[in-house]
Amino acid sequence: MGENFKYFRHDSCEYFPCHCADGMEEFNCLFCYCPLYALGSGCGGNFSYTEEGVKDCSACLIPHRRSGYEYILKQYDRIKDIALNNR
Repeated sequence: MGENFKYFRHDSCEYFPCHCADGMEEFNCLFCYCPLYALGSGCGGNFSYTEEGVKDCSACLIPHRRSGYEYILKQYDRIKDIALNNR
């Protein structure tokens, strides 16, 4: 089985690239809105908080790397628990 489902690049998006980084030819748009955001400070990414308390993920590239797919899937139980506790 192929693994093309783990990668999607949308060059014609008006926001592409949303983050600038080395290796832009491998930039992955699959997780355009990162599911790890809900994990707050426990997401494992490179983030900061603004003075207003908003999480700023603009320095994080986890969802935009090919290897980010496996990392994000490993966090889904934690994300599911947050969703279940907020219903």
